Amino acid sequence: MTTTRAIHDRSQSRKAAASGWIGSALEYYDFFIYATAASLIFPQIFFPSENPTVAIVASLATYGVGYVARPIGAFVLGHWGDTHGRKTVLIVCMFLMGISTMAVGLLPTYQQVGILAPILLVILRLVQGFAVAGEISGASSMILEHAPFGRRGFYASFALQGVQAGQILAAAVFLPLAAYMPTEAFNSWGWRIPFLLSFFVIVAGYIIRREVDETPAFAREDERGETPRAPIVQAIKLSWRDMLRVICMALMNVIPVVATIFGAAYAVQPAYGIGFAKDVYLWIPVLGNMLAVFVIPFVGHLSDKVGRKPPIIVGALLSGLLAFGYLYAISIRNVPLAIMLSLLMWGVVYQGYNAIFPSFYPELFPTRTRVSAMAISQNIGTTITALLPALFATVAPPGSANIPLTVGAIAFGITVIAALAAVSARETYRIKIDDLGNPKAVPMPRADYERQRAEAASRAAAIPT
Repeated sequence: MTTTRAIHDRSQSRKAAASGWIGSALEYYDFFIYATAASLIFPQIFFPSENPTVAIVASLATYGVGYVARPIGAFVLGHWGDTHGRKTVLIVCMFLMGISTMAVGLLPTYQQVGILAPILLVILRLVQGFAVAGEISGASSMILEHAPFGRRGFYASFALQGVQAGQILAAAVFLPLAAYMPTEAFNSWGWRIPFLLSFFVIVAGYIIRREVDETPAFAREDERGETPRAPIVQAIKLSWRDMLRVICMALMNVIPVVATIFGAAYAVQPAYGIGFAKDVYLWIPVLGNMLAVFVIPFVGHLSDKVGRKPPIIVGALLSGLLAFGYLYAISIRNVPLAIMLSLLMWGVVYQGYNAIFPSFYPELFPTRTRVSAMAISQNIGTTITALLPALFATVAPPGSANIPLTVGAIAFGITVIAALAAVSARETYRIKIDDLGNPKAVPMPRADYERQRAEAASRAAAIPT
């Protein structure tokens, strides 16, 4: 009986990790293909204008619209995840994201239906942003609450490995179509292919997610009648300090902003006068994500040994310092050095934060408000960073002096804030699952933790696969 239960638990742990992985992959596949299309094709087919600049700005604005909906989605889907369960909210998120993405691929153009075309595009982008808000928090909570003893960091990291894999998949599908299809065919129907391919990801995701049981932690709360009617109110009342810490730590999104948005504009846009080739910078996100896929599980495993805080603090401070070097390499027109430092900053060092937050954030909150508290605070922090490209362009416009120093100083200052937030938080990796979110919870003694972790690993190894 014990062996049967152990086999079931291990199976659920793996299914939960796979569920989080594929959901995150779908989310960022969809976001990446939308961003690419908004730059390459949407200005021509949804926002025709005699002024090409107006069309480009209008198209890119629809990408930003997705961030507007994220706080709303965090409140609604966070509430749903804490009152109806992690499994339910993840299936809702997946269908909302997948169906809205496929619908973009079926939209008529401006030439066919006029102003209705961009209106529908904006509506679908709002749905995407709404759905994204509940995915990472729901998936992280699901994986965390199913994870084996002493391996929460490793298992939860797969949610973020899925993010990187989704962006690689998007690049593998979209970039070759844009590069090698005849322009007329791509503009007519080729751009729709990546959006319609979301259908297959939805099917795969649903098959996996329906096989995952509701988490034991949530089930216990439900059985005891302790699921809250207003988890958001409870979260803010009881956990506002940790929510503020998460908002500050989520500002670490400044690093990918520096690497792939402002850094690319600084290197490529003629107004800045650097003159790097555009195709070179298309590969930075792809190579960075490839590196991250390998780094993330390693860092997640490390956090189960040394704790959550050290990788986050070191990752924040070192990646902030590397921002200076990366921008300086661009300023001196050294392409190999710029690419190497970008990959080191974003693909490796930044993962000290990126691999850990899916376990650290939900561990800061109790079961009954976990999804709401994480979704709201993380999405507020991420939405703030969406404003950073405009800030960087304002304080360091073309023609200004000391651009690497100015932007690097802001980026480093933000990473210091994130590191200080992590320093002020309590360590969580040795706290038992039912005690998470309790500021007075006492961590297990390190010797007991290591012994039980080794015993759990031995039992798992003895179970037939």
